[in-house]
Amino acid sequence: MKTFFITSLACILLQLTVSAQRPPALNSPEVHPDHSITFRYFSRDAKQVSVSGEFLKKPQMMTKDTGGIWSVTVEPVQPDIYPYSFRVDSVQVADPNNTYVFANERFKRSIVDIPDEKPLVHSLQPVPHGTVSYRYYFSSSLQTTRRLLVYTPPGYRDSNKKYPVLYLIHGGSDTEETWTKVGKANLVADNLIAQGKAQPMIIVMPYGNVRPAPMPDFTRDVMNDIIPFVEQNYRVLSDSKHRAVAGFSVGGGQTLNIGLTNTNRFGYVCSYAPYTETEEFKKNFTNYSPDVKKLNDQLALFTISVGTEDFLYESVKKNIAMFEEKKIKVKPYIVAGGHTWMNCRLFLATSLQEIFK
Repeated sequence: MKTFFITSLACILLQLTVSAQRPPALNSPEVHPDHSITFRYFSRDAKQVSVSGEFLKKPQMMTKDTGGIWSVTVEPVQPDIYPYSFRVDSVQVADPNNTYVFANERFKRSIVDIPDEKPLVHSLQPVPHGTVSYRYYFSSSLQTTRRLLVYTPPGYRDSNKKYPVLYLIHGGSDTEETWTKVGKANLVADNLIAQGKAQPMIIVMPYGNVRPAPMPDFTRDVMNDIIPFVEQNYRVLSDSKHRAVAGFSVGGGQTLNIGLTNTNRFGYVCSYAPYTETEEFKKNFTNYSPDVKKLNDQLALFTISVGTEDFLYESVKKNIAMFEEKKIKVKPYIVAGGHTWMNCRLFLATSLQEIFK
């Protein structure tokens, strides 16, 4: 009996010790009806905790209560989807109480979704939804198996119809999941198709990072491996007037490299805040002397988009000017804001309403 009592007491003490060490479950981020947000983080030992995000002009310091819970409530934020992170002393961390994480290979930030009273273009709405599939293909260009995501529009499985295809490329250090997890490309397409503002289409989102291989290998991967894989496995229209390419940042630069050197294969080229300080871009465009008439005839649409606060704004303006000087028909979209996925969703929504028309 004495042994049983001692064993039971030991188990209780162990449970109490484990409970004391386990961090509490916190509601973070908590979005309030007025669009203000409360962030919470647990640490008994931290000396300083702050939150930063693309909705804040500067990091906001958090205060700790007697239980070790740090918190801060920020002023109302314009509805959208925003990345944020905590800085715990000198270390940047994602919010451990938020499973909605930014898809990226270098930094780990969390995501807060602030809905509006009127659904935004990327919001989940009561409309027919397409399907996002994870697919694997072998890249002969890179000699490895790689992954891509494929969005098929509502009704794809129930018909024999062939569809146009948009190849959509993420930014540097992002992944093939960023366009769906952060950009909400599938929901943007669902909503615009349901409203009759976009044509039903297939959207292919490949993994664009090829480090340590040189960037030109991704162009070969798209042309020699990804396009054939898609056309062998999906019902697609395979002429240039039904094929588009678009991308953001490094993916925007890749879009220019891929699309403008293959205008016989792509009728639509939409580049979002392109990063062009690459050897491939310099090789393709330093002494660029295209057959302008032929190129303009082949391209149904060529757009370059950027925000006025984007760190690439000046270089993008120079690229636009370069194409304009060569009499290439480029349609610039200059908006407010920076190098953000908030602008990416805006650029994508604009493109989806213009391609394949």
